[in-house]
Amino acid sequence: MTSNLTRRPSLLWFDLTHDRSTKELIAQFEGTCDCKLTKNSLLPHGEQADMICIHFDRPDTPGLRLLLEIKRTTPSIPITMFTVQHSEELAVWAMRSSVWEYMVLPLSATERKRYLLALAQLCELRRNGKTSLIDHSPTLPDSIRLTSGHQKHQALSHIMLYIDQHFRDSIDQRDLAKRCGMTTFRFSRLFKEANGVGFTDYVLDKRMNFAKQLLDNSQMPITSIGYEAGFKDPSYFARAFKQFVNCTPSEYRLTCQLRAVAAQPALEDTTVEALESLVQSLGS
Repeated sequence: MTSNLTRRPSLLWFDLTHDRSTKELIAQFEGTCDCKLTKNSLLPHGEQADMICIHFDRPDTPGLRLLLEIKRTTPSIPITMFTVQHSEELAVWAMRSSVWEYMVLPLSATERKRYLLALAQLCELRRNGKTSLIDHSPTLPDSIRLTSGHQKHQALSHIMLYIDQHFRDSIDQRDLAKRCGMTTFRFSRLFKEANGVGFTDYVLDKRMNFAKQLLDNSQMPITSIGYEAGFKDPSYFARAFKQFVNCTPSEYRLTCQLRAVAAQPALEDTTVEALESLVQSLGS
């Protein structure tokens, strides 16, 4: 019997293409994933999956509205949007709609491998009841990777992964500098040059965003959230959060709760108009 942690990712597919070509796309994933195609673009009642995959060739208003509706009714399942027709505006819309991944077809072997690796990492975290940000961003173009600036910052690459995985722990900048074979001064200077902010501010930003996720998506006591995010002193957490977000943790949670209550089941007219405008721009 396959264990819960080693079983293959389960993908639930929606075919929103005009030529009904999703089965051809699914064939690229059947070797590593368990794939199920929905009937009549309807979400099966009580369906559980690791990922919802929505396949477009030419996105239209009904299709994009359906994506939003699926996102609203099954917020616990991440969504991957596959599309043949692509524009910067569509990609920005997908990002703002909290789509987990936006994939432009046809897929290269590199893109497919990157996606499957990120998917496997996500599934492992979800099955362990953990939340984390998975690095599933596209690989850099050769024109960027060959620049001297990028090569210089490669010295920090493994350290950045370590920080992203351990930002809630006590991380000593001097220890990280030694791992890179640098002095603390050189590490600090290079870190700020590569990331735009200093090491301390970078870790604080990671902790605050993690705390905001917990405030928005859990009922944990605020003190416990502070500890979970890596703050040893609840008073410091409260002060730092207010300085970072411009409100207290309690006020932030209340705002999130009021926003959820105010959300309407049906799409607002302004949302429909925005979708129609987006589709028109794709056709122009």
